[in-house]
This record gives sequence, C-alpha cells and structure tokens, in this order.
Amino acid sequence: MTSITLVRGDITQESVDAVVNAANSSLLGGGGVDGAIHRRGGPEILAECRKLRASHYGKGLPTGRAVATTAGRLDARWVIHTVGPVWSATEDRSGLLASCYRESLRVADELGATTVAFPAISTGVYRWPMDDAARIAVETVRATATGVEEVRFVLFDDTAYETFARRLDRPPLP
Repeated sequence: MTSITLVRGDITQESVDAVVNAANSSLLGGGGVDGAIHRRGGPEILAECRKLRASHYGKGLPTGRAVATTAGRLDARWVIHTVGPVWSATEDRSGLLASCYRESLRVADELGATTVAFPAISTGVYRWPMDDAARIAVETVRATATGVEEVRFVLFDDTAYETFARRLDRPPLP
C-alpha cells in the first residue's frame, strides 16, 4: 500500500526518486512549479524536453498525460511532467486532473520509482479551487494501483497544507 505524506515546503528541495512537474503543454518551462523545477534542475531538463517536443510531442504534451525526463540538478532521478487542466466553472474537468495523478504514477511505475513528490496540480495560475484539487489528488492516489511506496504532496503554503491534511483525514469515497 502506498503511504501518503504531506510536506510544507519547496518541491525542488525534495530528495525522492521522481518529482512531478505541473508543466504547461509546451514542456519548455513556465512560471510557478514549472519555472522553479527548470531553474533549480538546470538546462539538462530543458534539453530533454526539447528532444521530446522534436519527436513524440511536436504539438505539446496533452492535458492529463505525463512524460519523464532527467531531474538534472534536483535531488531526484527523474522529473515527471504532467499538464493539469485549467479550472472551469462551466465544464467539469475533474477527470483530466485525476488523470494527471494516475498517469504520473503510471510513468513512475515504468521508471521503477518508489518515492514521488507531487505539487498541488492546477491550483496556481490554472485556478483550480484548493479543496477540490486536494480531494481529487488524495482520492486518485488512494485508488490507483501502483508500485510507488511513498507519495509526498509538497505544498507551498499553509493553506494548501491544511487543506490536504483535512482531505487525508477523510475516508476515500466508495
């Protein structure tokens, strides 16, 4: 069974097998978590992302999918890039957000990763409400069969940490 832990801090400081990047579809860096991972990880990550764009992902990585690169200078072996959906008040995109977590765990399994650090995907500039994002993240990780032994949700601020902590205390929905 996968253990779930919470960390209040900077995901780029985590010592894990794989760090999940809340990437944009271009895979070429951006703001928030994406920018921080590219800055701290160094040019090796961007170089591999460019290779992916030149081969398999010429139009970019689709929302809800995941792909891995080196972790460069991070204290990890890999970065798993996933593209979260932009929140919409008029269209339910929950399935795409859940897919980010499932697909990232699938890629982690393919790599043989046993420890994975996730950010709160889509809660920054993509405006997903934190409570709903935490619900989807926790329920999806709990429901996904994986060889990953530890999932760490690395939350940047107290509000995110407290929201995820509340969700972990609730039993998963049937």
